Amino acid sequence: MASANLRAELVCSVCLNIYTDPVNLRCGHNFCRVCIDRALDTQEGSGRYSCPECREKFQHRPALQRNITLRNIVGNFLSAQPHQEESGVFCTHCVDSPVPAVRSCLLCEVSLCDKHLRVHKKSPEHVLCDPTLSMESRKCSVHKKILEYYCTEDETCICVSCSLAGEHQGHQVEMLDVASEKKETLRNVRQKLLTKREETEERVQSLQEHRRKVEEEAAGDTERVTVLFRDLRRRLEDLEKRVLREISGRAERISISIRDLEIKKEELSRKLRHIEELCNVTDPLTVLQESDTGDLCDTEDGDNEDRERHEELLHDGGGLDVDGISHTLHTLSDIIRGVDVSAYIQGAADILLDVNTAHNNLHISDDRKTVSWSDRKQNHPETPEGFQNCYQVLSSRSFSSGRHYWEVDVGGSDIWIVGMCYPSIDRRGGRQSAIGYNKKSWGLWRDGDQYGGIHDRKGILLPPNISSNRVRIDLDYEVGRISFYDLCDPIRHLHTFTTTFTEPLHAGIRVWRGCINICGGNRE
Repeated sequence: MASANLRAELVCSVCLNIYTDPVNLRCGHNFCRVCIDRALDTQEGSGRYSCPECREKFQHRPALQRNITLRNIVGNFLSAQPHQEESGVFCTHCVDSPVPAVRSCLLCEVSLCDKHLRVHKKSPEHVLCDPTLSMESRKCSVHKKILEYYCTEDETCICVSCSLAGEHQGHQVEMLDVASEKKETLRNVRQKLLTKREETEERVQSLQEHRRKVEEEAAGDTERVTVLFRDLRRRLEDLEKRVLREISGRAERISISIRDLEIKKEELSRKLRHIEELCNVTDPLTVLQESDTGDLCDTEDGDNEDRERHEELLHDGGGLDVDGISHTLHTLSDIIRGVDVSAYIQGAADILLDVNTAHNNLHISDDRKTVSWSDRKQNHPETPEGFQNCYQVLSSRSFSSGRHYWEVDVGGSDIWIVGMCYPSIDRRGGRQSAIGYNKKSWGLWRDGDQYGGIHDRKGILLPPNISSNRVRIDLDYEVGRISFYDLCDPIRHLHTFTTTFTEPLHAGIRVWRGCINICGGNRE
């Protein structure tokens, strides 16, 4: 209906068609430029000019003013209408030549062109709609009346008879024009859906970008893991060969001992026969000349060695602790079965240093990833959390569950401790506040060429050949395990502490001279 009313306002009263290049007269009425020019040309012979609409007279030929606003309205209206030829509906009254219809009247069941629409009755019972061939679909199938209302309870279009006496009597109904306002609601819903779709597309793009990064990292991780497992397989194969060689060598060593004893037995038998022969000789000169008493009587050479070897072979089992090897391999098997691969392929925990905990001689970088020792005071805020006598700093983040790891580049200093601490660690003390020198912290330390692990002042020295400048600290909170690794190729395990954690854990760094950098990390 709104479209029909607007169309009626855009029809030129001369040609009865939609305005083309609309202009207006001084009286305010609008016409197509061609139409009003033709009308004024006709009036020029009489010397009198008047408006074809209101008949207002003009002493001289009136000037024409282009109505730009009306022209834009016409353009927008036409662009929003379906192409007349494409509708396939023609004016019912234009019988001589088909003229495309612009509206259809549901009451009269006719379709109208612009010209006949102008003269069509406009009483309220005449319902105009877009050109249509299926007018029956716009009428009630029961009462054959125009569908003018919308039943909100049954969500269907009805006629006036349905609402007054039919099955929809007493239901909440709306005029179709009012119901059509629901389009605005639909437009709002559409806008929300568009917004959600854009957000979904952004998430897809974000995940695709993350996938590309993961794929790039996967190449390096794959190579490192492949090298590690190749080295483990080689070591296990070497161990297997040594064990099997040791097992088979036990019988072989016994066989060699038997052979040696058999040779010794034959030698002793030879000596016995020779002695018996000499004992039967009656000529003393012959006995003295043919016998080497020292050689024949030397029967104790190697006896002690033979007895010790004999006892060793009988009771020592060749020195192979098969039960110990079996226990170790079963333990390794249990560890492998318990490995949660997903826990080890996650990104490093994002560790940021807490300036409020830093000793005043430690400089913390702007990104809170690097700590450097300085001989100048840094004017950190004085807080109870700050370390007073130890060159230490803790992370702002704590861990109270799950598996996590973080990595540090220790190449910038040769005196340091890295590890994990309870937040209740003493902040005021001296050496007893240092990481690893109390029951509330666990650490890996370096002092020059020496390395070690330490907890509660009890430590273990490590081989002085840590080959890389990067150290990884692994935490498995539920299991109660803190492990340290040298990130060489392949990765080398340095030391593991096991306990039952009773507080959340913070990452901690102690440094004297130089700097320590926290590597990577993904913020959660």
